[in-house]
Amino acid sequence: MTYVASTTAPVNIATLKYWGKRDAKLNLPTNSSISVTLAQEDLRTLTSAATSSEFKEDKLWLNGKEESLSSERTQNCLADLRALRRQLEEKDSSLPPMSQWKLHIVSENNFPTAAGLASSAAGFAALVMAIAKLYELPQSASDISKIARKGSGSACRSLFGGYVAWEMGEKADGSDSKAVEVAPLEHWPNMKAAVLVVSADKKDTPSTSGMQLTVNTSDLFKERITNVVPKRFEAMKKAILDKDFPTFAELTMKDSNSFHATCLDSFPPIFYINDTSKKIIKLCHLINEFYGETIVAYTYDAGPNSVLYYLEENEEKLFAFIYTLFSKVDGWQSKYNSEELSKFTSTFNNQVKGKFQFDLDDTIQENVSRVILTRVGPGPQDTKECLINEETGLPK
Repeated sequence: MTYVASTTAPVNIATLKYWGKRDAKLNLPTNSSISVTLAQEDLRTLTSAATSSEFKEDKLWLNGKEESLSSERTQNCLADLRALRRQLEEKDSSLPPMSQWKLHIVSENNFPTAAGLASSAAGFAALVMAIAKLYELPQSASDISKIARKGSGSACRSLFGGYVAWEMGEKADGSDSKAVEVAPLEHWPNMKAAVLVVSADKKDTPSTSGMQLTVNTSDLFKERITNVVPKRFEAMKKAILDKDFPTFAELTMKDSNSFHATCLDSFPPIFYINDTSKKIIKLCHLINEFYGETIVAYTYDAGPNSVLYYLEENEEKLFAFIYTLFSKVDGWQSKYNSEELSKFTSTFNNQVKGKFQFDLDDTIQENVSRVILTRVGPGPQDTKECLINEETGLPK
């Protein structure tokens, strides 16, 4: 008999960045971090896990292609999950001995992998949750997040919806380094995000090696983790709880800048953002300045893609600029009909055009391939959709 379970897991985009490890094997961070979980209809990983006494070896298929499961990170996750399942089996002999059986795992993303869109976070969160569901583990999401963390640090934050903190912890064994909810999706549901995909290519410097280079060579990094981030961590949690967007936005933008400054301060320097990214940063500041209030915040992970956070009530103001500049880019039609889109153009023409003292750079959209329009969303979800054929135990 083949047992199967499926789950989806979301992407999260940090507003207070995790960068640097104090223990590379356990993925223990040098600072705490905070993120917003994004809606899964736009960005998610779907994973099905199956087990059977008939399976000969652990296997993984990602986006239709068989991949190796030999990485130490993945093996650590599987070992921890099997150990928890074993505890259940030792207490109840009627349970099938799944902890001794091999696993087949099939996973699909609905967005580009390894393009700076937190694909490993959603991927490991989905993998760990699907197996936890398959094994019927009773542990809390925070406890399971400690296992996901070993696969990909930021994956632990994808175990929750809404607004999430990854507490760095202090213990050497990592038992207190876990994700916790700052506030649920329902607390501040009008947070939205526009992701401008500046490059869907794989990044030049993988996050893992980039982090260690920064830790070893950047002087700014030491100031960041000792003084800057601990204060921001408390201030950002308060801004989320108070639904204080201007403070949230300022902290988000400053922390993105601080993170990329430490990358530039690494030796040799690491460049994750490019000229298009920089133009979008400048544009966000000009938009806020034009309206005389903070309506948009940018943030960049380890890649050139721009994630713009804004509140739903400010969408028309923001999109008067963003849609005018990026109207030829794919993605708008997935959320808006032509009448709604023409409203953004008309707002620009009637309320914005000719009233600002700066030139809009029409070439900015040339290196943007897609816009993903999304919002704050829930954590991992059970799903009836299954990627594994229960009769064969192989991908459908």
